[in-house]
Amino acid sequence: MATGDGMCASRRASRAARARPMIPMMTETHPRSWRIAGFALSAAGAMLFAIKGVLIKLIYRYGIDTTSLLAMRMVLAVPVFALVGAYQWRRLDREGRPDARTICLAMLVGILGYYVSSWLDFQGLQTLDAQTERLILFTYPFLVILFGRMLFGHPLRAHALIGAGLSYVGLFVMFAGAPTRAGAAMLIGGGFVAAAAITFALYQLFARELILRCGASLFTAIAMSAAGLMALLGFFLTHPAAALVPPRGAWALILALAVFATIVPAFLMSAGTARIGAQGTAIVSTISPIVTIVVAIVVLGEPFGWPEAVGTLCVLGGVGLFSLIETRPRSYQAGEEGPA
Repeated sequence: MATGDGMCASRRASRAARARPMIPMMTETHPRSWRIAGFALSAAGAMLFAIKGVLIKLIYRYGIDTTSLLAMRMVLAVPVFALVGAYQWRRLDREGRPDARTICLAMLVGILGYYVSSWLDFQGLQTLDAQTERLILFTYPFLVILFGRMLFGHPLRAHALIGAGLSYVGLFVMFAGAPTRAGAAMLIGGGFVAAAAITFALYQLFARELILRCGASLFTAIAMSAAGLMALLGFFLTHPAAALVPPRGAWALILALAVFATIVPAFLMSAGTARIGAQGTAIVSTISPIVTIVVAIVVLGEPFGWPEAVGTLCVLGGVGLFSLIETRPRSYQAGEEGPA
């Protein structure tokens, strides 16, 4: 018995000895500038994602409808993700590749998150201003918590309820305080964007396990490719092929939407997350609504008065409170899953 205990202790000591040098080694290999670069990459990705709504509002001035714009975006973006997916697939050995069931599930989840959610968001922007759209979408973390509780029995924490309440109070102030937002068209647009936030929250919940099975890059490639095919199918069922060619003046904006508000920020966020983790990326992403509001005011001439100021502070305060508390280091018992 003593010998067995000694062997166990020896093995534990050996593992500890191997584990201890890892922190200094990472510090030497990845100096402080590595983490600074991670924050910069994540911030750049969040800011590029933030201009999406403004670009869409500018494109709509050319009379392009939601289905056509989504198809145009996918035509330009999907080939890049498909190439990345093919590269990731070739890197995996046969045993490490996801099976057919996992691939099919990744495709279905991708259609939910990248097609259905995007279509609802794009449709909402037909009548809703860009800054309100970004703030409504930014409440999706609370919906992840709510649906996680309803569907998977995840714990429902008090700080999530407080943060959600503060955020939705902010949205109420924005709609109630500005008469133009209380009109039927704006409310319908807000409903579309709220539905987009719901479907994106469901996507986040269902995607987690599939990302672990496939890897982030391969999962994104599969999901985006499936969403792109669905977007093109929806387009060709309802539009003539000629409608896929936009007016000449809109080309630059659509290219910017596909490249600088879809492809580039996706890779920037991935690179940033690799350096600072998902927790750091979540906190850095709180810059996104601020960028959207500033660009919408400067480029689109959207109003910004006391309802917008109070609403923005409430939403950012609610999400910021939730993010800071949710990402605090916690102690985990054996067998529990640590922070991502």
